[in-house]
Amino acid sequence: MKQLFTASLITLGLGTLAQAADLSELESKARAEGQVYSVGMPDSWANWKDTWRDLGDQYGLKHQDTDMSSAQEIAKFAAEKEDATADIGDVGAAFAPIAVQQGVTQAYKPTTWDDIPEWAKDKDGHWMLGYTGTIAFIVNNELVNKVPTSWADLRDGDYQVTVGDVGVAAQANSAILAASFAMGGDESDLSPALDLFADLAKQGRLSPVDVNIANLEKGEIEMAVLWDFNALNYRDQIDRDRFTVVIPSDGSLISGYATIINKYAKHPNAAKLAREYILSDAGQINLARGYARPIRTSVALPEDVQAQLLPNDMYAKARPIEDFGTWEQSTKRLPRQWQSQVLIHQQR
Repeated sequence: MKQLFTASLITLGLGTLAQAADLSELESKARAEGQVYSVGMPDSWANWKDTWRDLGDQYGLKHQDTDMSSAQEIAKFAAEKEDATADIGDVGAAFAPIAVQQGVTQAYKPTTWDDIPEWAKDKDGHWMLGYTGTIAFIVNNELVNKVPTSWADLRDGDYQVTVGDVGVAAQANSAILAASFAMGGDESDLSPALDLFADLAKQGRLSPVDVNIANLEKGEIEMAVLWDFNALNYRDQIDRDRFTVVIPSDGSLISGYATIINKYAKHPNAAKLAREYILSDAGQINLARGYARPIRTSVALPEDVQAQLLPNDMYAKARPIEDFGTWEQSTKRLPRQWQSQVLIHQQR
């Protein structure tokens, strides 16, 4: 790791690009703190275990995580304040600006700041995505004769479509926005997607089964809509040949997860060093080993890691959320819309 930081410079001041003093100062302070406590960054998610291992081996940092949702992480930071028991968290992209609004974060721009797309970071360094997820299709080749490669294809199929708990689950809500993007809608207009899924409901093709690995393995899911990193992980855990994973060619949603450093962190330098590592080449490769797509697209992935992921050209029409505020309001209306415009047509 140290060779990645050679000639890297850093300012420990809030929101300043890391470039004024050697990273050894940050490392020294982090070593003195000796530990970093995270929330929402468990070993099993996006291969965080390798990053925590590396931070322990290379910098002597002890680590402990408490797994929780993005909303719970922010609430924890706000409730504990100076009695903080967490230093850093990983939240969905839509939640990161909310954390800043609530005043529970502190800024830190890592040395790789310029490699992070503008849409994927707070201008002051309060949050930045470490990896992305894009809404994908996973198809059971044993149950579906012709693999759908676009949202438009779904209307003409004869298989069950599983999308999850729309109005409740972030993954399912994101699937609705992805479909809207593909068919001319946006954060404020989900009607194209609602019309599509209403058609599927009328055809009796909207499956109520939960989108999880157990149901995929049992053959209870013919085709499902979910994040690419979940789809690829499930595919390889069950049987790579049994499933096909594609990004819909007519459009999709690319989003991701961002690190937030607790304003009241007891180990702020360890948290900053953790973010520095997460955004380094080594940290990005660790995430890719967990099927998460690195935010720094310039990182050269080992061949075995690249082979786990989908080709870059599949992502040509995937785009990020542009208006988080509007999307937040739309998600509040979505449960009622899903019930009144889609589920009402379910065949009984």
